[in-house]
Amino acid sequence: MNARTEPAEDDAAIARPPLVREFLLVAGLFLVYKSIRLLATGHTQEAFRNAHRVWDLERAVHLPPEGWVQSLLLHGDTLVRSANTYYATVHFPATAAFLVWLYLRRPEHYVWARRVLSALTAAALVAHLTFPLAPPRMLAATGLTDTGQVYGPSVYGSPETDQLSNQFAAMPSLHFGWALMLAVGLIVATRSRLRWLWLLHPMLTLLVIVGTANHYWLDAIVAAALLAGALALGRPAGRTAAPATRVVVPARRTAQRTAQAAARRPPQPVQEPALVEAGR
Repeated sequence: MNARTEPAEDDAAIARPPLVREFLLVAGLFLVYKSIRLLATGHTQEAFRNAHRVWDLERAVHLPPEGWVQSLLLHGDTLVRSANTYYATVHFPATAAFLVWLYLRRPEHYVWARRVLSALTAAALVAHLTFPLAPPRMLAATGLTDTGQVYGPSVYGSPETDQLSNQFAAMPSLHFGWALMLAVGLIVATRSRLRWLWLLHPMLTLLVIVGTANHYWLDAIVAAALLAGALALGRPAGRTAAPATRVVVPARRTAQRTAQAAARRPPQPVQEPALVEAGR
């Protein structure tokens, strides 16, 4: 018997996790992220020693100076303020919108994306705890300007009194890591010919975090490497496994095949009624 397979009905509905559970899970992960990140505060001397090491390493491997990017931003107040605003306002809302859109429109990719982001963030937190790093805006050797403080808006206060963020957690840059995952996730989950334009978001984020002196080039490189590792551990459900299937034998096709088989049989002789009677 020939059969065909077709996707099980309501695959998307089955793949979408409960909304309340996901909200509590994501909110809980965010609170854990903020709490653990604050544990890395207070390592000022170590953070500055590491900053000098990173700066010297970048010069040793001939990475382009971060000052080149900042000099482009400082050509106009509007441009540098726009960069500061992008840094301050896009990071969390864009990532949240990305997850919400996947949950509603591409639930088969949502769980994968959330797991990758969680793995990336967990790895970043370990790095923040083990390798505190002062950003280039704090390091006099860089000669860079703290554009947030000078031009505004700024998301950071004084490191000594800031109780909301850990300013010595520059490496890796989750600004860049999350932006890159957003682009990767949307490229995987969509089929538009223009979907590759989503890569402009991490590219712009990279220029912003470097130009505002909040991160070194190496912060973004390490974030990309951690994301590559997280992606290697898990792939989108829609790409790695075939959807649930069931064997279906359509009644219409079965009837059609029966009729075709009957048409191929040789015709049977038809006996006349009189001969039938005589033969009895």
